[in-house]
Amino acid sequence: IQADVFSIVSDEKEAYVNFLKVSDGAVVQSHTLQIRKKLGEADEELLSYGILEFRLRFESESPEIIVPFDPGIELEGVTLTVPQKGDKKQLLELSQSNAEYFRQEKQRQAELVDPERHTRRLLKQVMKDLRMPVLPEHIECFDNSNLQGTNPVAAMVVFRNGKPSKSEYRHFNIKNVEGPNDFASMEEIVYRRYRRMLEEGKDLPQLIVIDGGKGQLSSALVSLEKLGLRGKITIIGIAKKLEEIYFPEDSLPLYLDKKSETLRLIQHIRDEAHRFGITHHRKKRQKNLIKTELTEIPGIGKNTAEKLLKEFGSVKKLKEASSEDIEKVIGKSKGRLIIEWIQANQS
Repeated sequence: IQADVFSIVSDEKEAYVNFLKVSDGAVVQSHTLQIRKKLGEADEELLSYGILEFRLRFESESPEIIVPFDPGIELEGVTLTVPQKGDKKQLLELSQSNAEYFRQEKQRQAELVDPERHTRRLLKQVMKDLRMPVLPEHIECFDNSNLQGTNPVAAMVVFRNGKPSKSEYRHFNIKNVEGPNDFASMEEIVYRRYRRMLEEGKDLPQLIVIDGGKGQLSSALVSLEKLGLRGKITIIGIAKKLEEIYFPEDSLPLYLDKKSETLRLIQHIRDEAHRFGITHHRKKRQKNLIKTELTEIPGIGKNTAEKLLKEFGSVKKLKEASSEDIEKVIGKSKGRLIIEWIQANQS
């Protein structure tokens, strides 16, 4: 093969044209040209420009040009080939990989200098992939996977400009639902969250992520409907097994590429909500177990147990405390009961 191979990758602002010179079937030269778009030029026009620029710069007289599509130019004595398979197709794919690698490197360098550039680009990609009307600068995600047992708790995390805003994270103790009912619990926490935000006049998120499939999403929608917010905020559900993205009006889910930055961000937000929920659930369960241990002491009620835990933090520290410190918190008579219990458990 004696040929020049050209390919192009482009985004909204720039295009990258790669050139490979092939002599006797071997690549002997490779260059990539960065072209800044001025008037939203089409790829055909930019590829034509790249071909003429490289042929002139390197004084190439190769009799064949291999391209991904017809760029709409004619060169005397030169054959234009758009390969579908074989060695020429492989050369074209190599050229396209080079152009894409060059584009990513330029992007990475620009983002190192200006980290906000990366954030803006990421949010624009999310907006495009999720068919949003605005940038998702404020995202909230709900997780209610910790409803089993006696300590049902749900979690919500907040991301601003693609990063966790931990001071805004919230836990919800389920109040109005009996037993582990995922759908009713999701409806309750979404309603409580946005009713409060509306009452306090706070800015609402542009994107709500629900950890769960169609059922969980439908429950959240019931609450948005009640509050008059349906259609005003983009809301999606992400199902765990296949990482499918569900939209309210679509019967079929959206499957984003596993390497997609949008999917990675949604997964990160979902995993963070899950982690936050589990941590709180464990603490709550542990506290309840300790409380139960203390309330089993005759004469010690729930309020007394809570006072002791608030002061000493754990049963271990309570056992290490002096009788004076214990009596200071709960008085002499109840203090004596606790001290006797500690002594009985030590022997």
